[in-house]
Amino acid sequence: MTELNADRARRAIVEYTGRLAESAAAAGPDAAVPTTPGWTVTELVEHVGQTQHWVAEIIERRITDPAQLPTEVAVLPTDPGEWTAWLSESARRVAAACSDDALDAPVFNAAADGRTGGQFWLTSSVNEAVVHGFDAANAAGRPADIAPDVAAALISNHFAMLTSPTWELRRSESAHAIRGTGQTLQWQATDTGAWFIERRPDGARWQPGTRPADVTVTGPAQSLLLTLTRRLPLTDVTVVGDADLARHWLDSTAHDAG
Repeated sequence: MTELNADRARRAIVEYTGRLAESAAAAGPDAAVPTTPGWTVTELVEHVGQTQHWVAEIIERRITDPAQLPTEVAVLPTDPGEWTAWLSESARRVAAACSDDALDAPVFNAAADGRTGGQFWLTSSVNEAVVHGFDAANAAGRPADIAPDVAAALISNHFAMLTSPTWELRRSESAHAIRGTGQTLQWQATDTGAWFIERRPDGARWQPGTRPADVTVTGPAQSLLLTLTRRLPLTDVTVVGDADLARHWLDSTAHDAG
């Protein structure tokens, strides 16, 4: 799986959360967030900060039993002028919690896949900061720039989540919808790597690399990530082959960024 090294991932959490805070300040607390319908910037900031503190506590306490997950959440400051510092604190806390030692320690992994809990939460925290950072930039009418290596790692994480035991358990309708009889999809980044998907009767499977496919979707890694997370339409990337197959995949895999 395409992954960031731990130090790069920790720095990305802080960097992209900082960008999110800047965009939130530019947009204003009552601004709507078009890419997360029904949310305001206030709700977006609250979600990201609370999630980061929540994840940090899971790792800090080395929680292995999901029944023991934190039940209290951090409180968003009422003054928007304090949000930048609040988000900086939450980002630095979760980055620090994901220390090298923590990545190997027993910690609950919500995906129930082959990663350690620390590895899962580290990548999930990068995903929160990056994708919701795009949401905040979009609300503010600002450009968003996602580094190719970061976007590529999050694409791999995206496919890992969609094919995880937890997705099958909690999102069974989606997991069943992306099964098939051998249909194949290729997501090809022009600046990093590629991801190949095969829809099998027992579930979708993915692997890095290129192979002939029924449909190939091509674009920069940033565009592919934002298309897969339904932040950009399929028309923003190049589609060769069975476009309906690509549209069906996107329609069947909607889920929260975090």
